Amino acid sequence: MPPKRIAFMFAGQGAQTPGMGRDLYDASKAARAIFDQADEALGRAISTLCFQGSTDDLTACANCQPAILTMSLAALAALQERVAVKADICAGLSLGEFAALYAAGVFAFADVLKVVAERGRLMDLACQQSQGGMAAIIGGERDVIEKTCADCDVDVANYNCPGQIVISGAVAPLQQAMAKLAAAGYRVVALQVAGAYHSRLMAPACEPFAKVLANTVLQAPSCLVAQNVCGALVSAPDAIRTNLCRQISGSVRWDECSQLIQQHADLALEFGPGAVLSGFLRRSNRAYPVASVNSDKSLDAACALLAP
Repeated sequence: MPPKRIAFMFAGQGAQTPGMGRDLYDASKAARAIFDQADEALGRAISTLCFQGSTDDLTACANCQPAILTMSLAALAALQERVAVKADICAGLSLGEFAALYAAGVFAFADVLKVVAERGRLMDLACQQSQGGMAAIIGGERDVIEKTCADCDVDVANYNCPGQIVISGAVAPLQQAMAKLAAAGYRVVALQVAGAYHSRLMAPACEPFAKVLANTVLQAPSCLVAQNVCGALVSAPDAIRTNLCRQISGSVRWDECSQLIQQHADLALEFGPGAVLSGFLRRSNRAYPVASVNSDKSLDAACALLAP
């Protein structure tokens, strides 16, 4: 029997929870090393933020983005401490794309932490320049949602999975779009976020972030990498840079990334707090094997999935 092809998926912003990663730190030497190295690389106690930070502490992009990244990579390290496993394809949701690129050898560890911390800072600044929000549309038709967004002058932020699309924009037009979609019979859920992520309102962050990436070394990936903004496999470092900049204000095409995962891997492992991406994948294909690595206890299920 040929070896199993494995996908690594990494959680995005919004998955953060107070106390995340504490049990991994206590139980795994490899996970502890990731947290300690992150604290040193950033010159701030990201580990304390993860373990003791409040929900409010973990809301700002400048805090939650490096915190989720660190916790996700600690979960990966804890699993690799138990079993020798490498990815055939990597992908992550929005912020999670940076963890995926690190796992694929594109970024050095200290570099990816510093890039993500700056990304979070720039996105916080963009949020302060506008009043925006986001809403999840459950069960709607894609073409209807897209037309409503165009009519109301808001953007599609995320194509998460069949039956779930997130829209984003300035408060007044967003509320108009939400009302229209609710009147069409769709379930509309306002999201508790600090701004209109993955919309044109994030554009002020794009140019300064491009300068950050221009001064950061990126290597060609060691495995397949699916990027959000194009929903396609990308291997050239310059193209990866461009897509990371576009992603800040562009749509996250996670549904297409999920399809690529299913085409190129026999099972998927999700790293980071929560299990959002595993849920999206199951909605797309209930039979597809997937496990979430988000705690020390969860490592057992992941190891069982990897067993021959």
